[in-house]
Amino acid sequence: MKKNRFSNMAFNLSEISGSLGDLGIFIPLTVSLITVCKMDGGSILLFAGILNIISGIVFNLPIPVQPMKAIAIVAISEGLMPGEIAASGFLAGLTVFIIGISGLVTWAQKLVPRAVVRGIQLGVGLKLAAKGISLVLTTSWWGLDSRVVAILAATLILSTNRFSRFPVALIIFLTGLLLLLFGHFEFISQITWGWEGPQIILPTLSNWSVGLIKGTIPQIPLTLLNSVIAVCALSSEYFPGRGIKVKSMAISVGMMNIFSCLFGGMPVCHGSGGLAGQYKFGARTGGSVVILGLMKICIALLFGGAAISILSSYPISILGVLLIFSGLELTLPARACVERDTFFVVATTAGGILAVNTGVGFILGIITAIFLSKWSFLKYISRKVEGQP
Repeated sequence: MKKNRFSNMAFNLSEISGSLGDLGIFIPLTVSLITVCKMDGGSILLFAGILNIISGIVFNLPIPVQPMKAIAIVAISEGLMPGEIAASGFLAGLTVFIIGISGLVTWAQKLVPRAVVRGIQLGVGLKLAAKGISLVLTTSWWGLDSRVVAILAATLILSTNRFSRFPVALIIFLTGLLLLLFGHFEFISQITWGWEGPQIILPTLSNWSVGLIKGTIPQIPLTLLNSVIAVCALSSEYFPGRGIKVKSMAISVGMMNIFSCLFGGMPVCHGSGGLAGQYKFGARTGGSVVILGLMKICIALLFGGAAISILSSYPISILGVLLIFSGLELTLPARACVERDTFFVVATTAGGILAVNTGVGFILGIITAIFLSKWSFLKYISRKVEGQP
């Protein structure tokens, strides 16, 4: 009798803990999109939750649903409006969907050396860890949201590191909620209940133009590299024999944005950093993201726009620590690249990402890989000419 593909989907403490491993990325960007760009918090959480559940069911792996970082950063730094963000996300989704359904993404994956993929994971992981450290350093030494709290949380994570199924992220997250309640009790009692629901966003011609130039174009390389190729490689690393194909991942990213962006959802992708974070804190099946999706939907329906008050008040020290360890977990696959030339490609790629961005790191890695490959070939020919083995 054929085994049900969902028979191993779990909904235990370990999966709940793992589902929270991505919050260090999700919450800061989401709060900024709501406060700076005037996006509707209820719509963002509702569609993020729905997409979490769909991803968990389709892949039955802890594949995250994250904000598209290039679009989010541009939107926040330049104050883009909801129509412009919706246009950029929809166009990015449509482009990635076409690249996926046509098979171009499979061709691209074959051309990208594994060392460059490992370099992307190393660079993005270190960048996430550095962002987590910077978040912690914005707090004072003492208080309910402080560096001391971050040190205690990090100590707990390190002391339970050998117990992969210990729900450490759940314990830390619940501790953060208690700190939030103690530190902001007055405003919590004033939060309004309910939500009017999502509204259709119809971008103007100007919105489409701005969204394409400022959001879509910078986002496409990052999505293909980190949210398709790198996350698929990581899924194969974590789950041998169950890794996700790049074509399926690209189609998923595309359909998520085509489906949600024009209804108030933020542009989203499946990031390798989110997968590393959820795996680090115990997620092993699609049950983790299904649980997270249900939580997001409940918050959206219960609090709607008021959800921003809850998210923005969550302790930065806790989010920073989660982000640090999620980033460090993402760097681990690079440890397999021990040969001199391979490691040089990894380091060059990661260095470019840390210094500039993922696109620059990718280009530097590719150039380095091509040069070293050609150099090795020339040395091989030279040995043969000289009669050496």
